[in-house]
Amino acid sequence: MDGFSMAAALLPGELRRAAERLDPADRRRCEELRLRRGRRPTALLGGRERPFRAEPVTEPELRRVMELATRASLHAAEAELRRGYLSAPGGVRVGVCGTGVPGRDGPGGLRAFTSLAIRIPRAVPGCADGIWEAVTAGGFRSLLAVSPPGAGKTTLLRELVRRLSESGLRICVADERGELAGFEPEGAGFDLGPHTDVMTGVPKAAAAGMLLRSMNPQVLAMDEIADAAEAEALLAAVGCGVALLASVHGADLRDARRRPACRMLLDAGAFRRCVTVTCRGGVRSCRAEELP
Repeated sequence: MDGFSMAAALLPGELRRAAERLDPADRRRCEELRLRRGRRPTALLGGRERPFRAEPVTEPELRRVMELATRASLHAAEAELRRGYLSAPGGVRVGVCGTGVPGRDGPGGLRAFTSLAIRIPRAVPGCADGIWEAVTAGGFRSLLAVSPPGAGKTTLLRELVRRLSESGLRICVADERGELAGFEPEGAGFDLGPHTDVMTGVPKAAAAGMLLRSMNPQVLAMDEIADAAEAEALLAAVGCGVALLASVHGADLRDARRRPACRMLLDAGAFRRCVTVTCRGGVRSCRAEELP
């Protein structure tokens, strides 16, 4: 099942049928399905939103999407919801807005859902062609991919994992939310190459340690470095002679350095190359550079 179909499968009844009435070209390039209570649902196409149904989204429809995304187990997804999103089958991510419920040490969850952003995952073979020579010259060296949210860093990372694996390198992926591999209930997902091993459903820092101890990787891949524990796990991999392939949010490398976890890694010289991904007017571009 393609990424659009996986995302549309989370929509109930007429909402799903309306999305599936988008023409094939729009379904192929759709980046997100946006649902806002009391507003028409939209598809994000080329960086702009376009309504795909005349009737506004209702609160019961939002609740039904959440039920489908969590397989009727919202309670089990509370930990993810505290971070404002949840992961659904096939690598689909659902961003969530609503009314917060106070917890003892911060947000306790969300209720009365008001907006959902269903991000559509894709494999894009060839998206690394323009930087492939630059990131493999003299052999692969630890690489950091930087981009703003939604600009395509996860798609690029997925393609780099596949191509490096096809080149013969052993790649281990700490894929906590399953967004890189996109595993479906049946086990199928994105092609990450013949020499790739994936750990899902385990916090990234813990998964990295498990993979280092058990799978003998040559490259350790991790999407969206977020905290000190993940940075320390990556530094441990570097200390074991393992190359890194990771990503972080940021407009550019200077912006990414403002994040403490990323700054820790850069200051330690953990990465030798960087790729910056940008998206303007729906057109994505990548720029590779060597790091000192």
